[in-house]
Amino acid sequence: MDLFDVYPLYDITPIRGDGAYVFDKENKKYLDLYGGHAVISIGHSHPAYVNAVSKQVGELGFYSNSVKNPLQEELADKLEKLSGVTDYSLFLCNSGAEANENALKVASFHTRKDRIIYFDKAFHGRTSGVVAVTDNENIKAPFNQNHKATKLGFEDSEALESELKKGDVAAVIFEVIQGVGGLDEASTEFYEKIAELCKKYKSVLIADEVQSGYGRTGDFFAFQKHKIRPDIISVAKGMGNGFPVGGILIDKSIQAKSGMLGTTFGGNHLACAAGISVLEVIEKENLLANATELFEYVKEKAAEIPQIKKIKGRGLMIGLEFDFEIAQLRKELLFKHQIFTGASANKKLLRILPPLNIKIEHFDELFKALKIVLN
Repeated sequence: MDLFDVYPLYDITPIRGDGAYVFDKENKKYLDLYGGHAVISIGHSHPAYVNAVSKQVGELGFYSNSVKNPLQEELADKLEKLSGVTDYSLFLCNSGAEANENALKVASFHTRKDRIIYFDKAFHGRTSGVVAVTDNENIKAPFNQNHKATKLGFEDSEALESELKKGDVAAVIFEVIQGVGGLDEASTEFYEKIAELCKKYKSVLIADEVQSGYGRTGDFFAFQKHKIRPDIISVAKGMGNGFPVGGILIDKSIQAKSGMLGTTFGGNHLACAAGISVLEVIEKENLLANATELFEYVKEKAAEIPQIKKIKGRGLMIGLEFDFEIAQLRKELLFKHQIFTGASANKKLLRILPPLNIKIEHFDELFKALKIVLN
């Protein structure tokens, strides 16, 4: 049977990972500065992670959500403690798209409204509801185009209030730092205005922290810099360091009802073991501070390269914007220097999303390679 051919693939076959590196079937070593779309949060094959998942699979790998699973409560408690966000409830699922789908569903249940507002360059996933609020018409099938969704300009608070006044908006969903869109971040004033308007017009505020959460920006959640309180926070990617796990944090003012959400695999024993180990490593190794400190180092090193015109993002969610399109640059970094990096909708932006326990010497490898390629 053939695989359904939807992915453009590099002719590289990683078979092993160790920290910030992956190794292919010829044992060639690659520096991973992309983490599989920001998924690898504590490094490939971290011993604590391997031990936690291995121990759990030897005891009980899975049972359904029809029975009690104390690991879910342990994960929720550790998440609350480390993130510093309180008075939320946690619903566990399997991916970022599923997290955002559940966020939209909860918002609609809670408000009894059916329209969603999203913003230019947004990316919230590829499943039915969330692709409808993603700013890419090429990935929307006719079926996806029937949802009630309205796109607005990022930072256009007047247009936002005009739409909210109509009274049918269940939720406003936003990325604090847009990932696929190119690492744009609006002003604190705009995020405060969104929160104010959602409260005024009784719409749910959803912060999509699928990529920017879990310490990637130096704060546990990117929205914390802006001193707002979303009604729902979606998480995934770095949550499981490669094990499929996602979730939503739901403000306790939103009431749960039996049957309103459900999942077969979400919050299973292995997923929780993986998620707990990630939080423990983030705390023990002080990885939020590492993200903040290394961003300052990256800014210093980037200043030495005149072709880099702008640095976007925060922490270890980094965009290096050049004065040319970077497709060829990425290929040279990958095939000549064995360094994985990412792209975005901004064709001049090199996206860097490494493990949170990356070190200075790894960035030195990148900048050394950049200077060779660019000279």
